[in-house]
Amino acid sequence: MLNVPSVLSELAILAVPLLIAVTFHEVAHGYAADRLGDPTPRRAGRLTLNPLKHLDVVGTLVFALTRMIGWAKPVPVNPAYFRRPRQDMLWVGLAGPAANFALAVVFAGAYRLLASVAAGVETVAAARLVVLLALMARAGVIANLGLGLFNLIPIPPLDGSRVLAGLLPGPAAAAVYRLERYGFVLVLVLVFSGALDWTLYPALRGAASALLGG
Repeated sequence: MLNVPSVLSELAILAVPLLIAVTFHEVAHGYAADRLGDPTPRRAGRLTLNPLKHLDVVGTLVFALTRMIGWAKPVPVNPAYFRRPRQDMLWVGLAGPAANFALAVVFAGAYRLLASVAAGVETVAAARLVVLLALMARAGVIANLGLGLFNLIPIPPLDGSRVLAGLLPGPAAAAVYRLERYGFVLVLVLVFSGALDWTLYPALRGAASALLGG
């Protein structure tokens, strides 16, 4: 039976780390595109740390259900501005997951620091605050690893498809992009079919264990 209070408590702890993960992921995409010559993200107002500009309703719902994976509203990018469209899109695609992996390391450092000082806290109120912050830092590791790893799956519109298309020769890259019309359905099938149980989740758990110390 679903323990509603427990789920709500877990989601409350995840909320802030998730917003941070989503925001930095999308800003990283936009910043990379902007640096490569595409003004579209800036004109669309997506180079902002306001999380409401980046949230995707379905992606957020999936994260709420799985508490491990999800996605954000894609940053608009126009490859016509790039000197080497496919190769530059590879870097734009990598920027989001790279930002998440960097944040996962930062959150892991915060978690280890909070865990080390928890024993020395003298008051109950302070101890509860430290525990809450430690749980949020731990959730930040999971949220960022989950978002980064999931988006590296090479299915459009996930970032991994941009990376794969940038590595493949022209005709093969075009075939990857043609999958985009079915991409959303493929992503949902991947999420709810259980395929991630033996692919992405083991990698996520292994990375989280390494960062958090077991």
